[in-house]
Amino acid sequence: MPIATVNPANGETLRTFDAHGEKEIEQRISAAARAFRTYRTTGFADRARLLNRAADLLDEDRPEIARTMTTEMGKPLAAARAEAAKCAKAMRWYAAHAERLLADEHPDQADVEDSGASRALVRYRPLGTVLAVMPWNFPLWQVVRFAAPALMAGNTALLKHASNVPQTALYLGDLFGRAGFPDGCFQTLLIGSGAVEAILRDPRIAAATLTGSEPAGRSVASVAGDEIKKTVLELGGSDPFLVLPSADVAKAAATAVTARVQNNGQSCIAAKRFIVHTDVYDAFAERFTAAMGALTVGDPLQEATDVGPLSSERGRADLEELVDDAVGQGATVLCGGRRPPTLGGGLEHGWFYEPTVLTGVTPGMRLHREETFGPVATLYRAADLDEALDLANDTSFGLSSNVWTRDQGEMDRCVRDLEAGGVFFNGMTASHPALPFGGIKRSGYGRELAGHGIREFCNATTVWYGPGSDPR
Repeated sequence: MPIATVNPANGETLRTFDAHGEKEIEQRISAAARAFRTYRTTGFADRARLLNRAADLLDEDRPEIARTMTTEMGKPLAAARAEAAKCAKAMRWYAAHAERLLADEHPDQADVEDSGASRALVRYRPLGTVLAVMPWNFPLWQVVRFAAPALMAGNTALLKHASNVPQTALYLGDLFGRAGFPDGCFQTLLIGSGAVEAILRDPRIAAATLTGSEPAGRSVASVAGDEIKKTVLELGGSDPFLVLPSADVAKAAATAVTARVQNNGQSCIAAKRFIVHTDVYDAFAERFTAAMGALTVGDPLQEATDVGPLSSERGRADLEELVDDAVGQGATVLCGGRRPPTLGGGLEHGWFYEPTVLTGVTPGMRLHREETFGPVATLYRAADLDEALDLANDTSFGLSSNVWTRDQGEMDRCVRDLEAGGVFFNGMTASHPALPFGGIKRSGYGRELAGHGIREFCNATTVWYGPGSDPR
């Protein structure tokens, strides 16, 4: 597979890169291992200084790197700028909080004495070099939400980014170097997916994290399992968006549009299945469909654009297959359902798809079971909360969920019964450095962000002092 920047708005190849060969890969793994031996002994203050410098540089670079992301994978320019700002914020958050999150833990003294010790504690120590296999849809954020905590914990990192965002991948390696991180602390590997297994099997690689598709996660987990190496997987999602009778329907419908088409609909945590109580279904459906149909599809470099192209021709074809299968089996298109017919100026060669709302989707349709990675929403009518929860959980995924209600009893029930890594009330799912992020079922395992994320790639070391061990 070529490592190239192909503008998805017009299909033009902008830059191509040679993949790293075995010699270059070996040099980078060796550099990461060498760096870990000394970097792990640095203090939190030194690491925080470096990470804060990286955040400052990213702020300075925001206009240029935002444009690079847009031309590589098609997200609207405003969204790209926001992504860069979010990354700088996360860096500063971990720089400020990592020492507290990884502070020694001290059990109750009564329990310590019961174990036969005079003292005992738990200390978090870095594991080593972590291989990060990252996707194209949030080409900065997906990496930073791993890299910031991993580096603050004292690990080193090797990044295998998606092959369609090589300029963003190279920028990240350069960013951490310019910030002053020691050579080898964070490096980009320009490689195809076929090179991942050999790297993961290298004994100098301590662990791996992957954000991506279920097949990719299964492959990495299989190899890591064989090597008995720690992994964190954040895979696909088909998040439900429940609207119940007490909801503010107008606000729910407006938020639903953003929740569905963020990042051109190419987000694992985008709401995809809209499950609406029958009492408010008609009002919600009317508002939601009208707003989806009114979105501006076009050049992602234009500020007025709401929805840009999908990242690849294959991605659009996959989306079309899901919609066509559902329509062929009786689903109804309320808006969209096709490629935009009026784009010109070279955009007719881009990989665009209209924002789409479908109803009448049944369990036998692929669209009901598979993740839709594009601006396509499915709309379901539920007779009551029980049916809404059954529909919400009728998926192999379990990343996050959204619920609109003002009823505390319904909130409590949804927290108890929704099968997902997150439940967001009266708003849309979003990631924040202070909140753990991840899923269950086929959406993966482990957590990113917050204290949970920084500890994933640490050795929780039990330190036990027997009687007489205290210095005198």
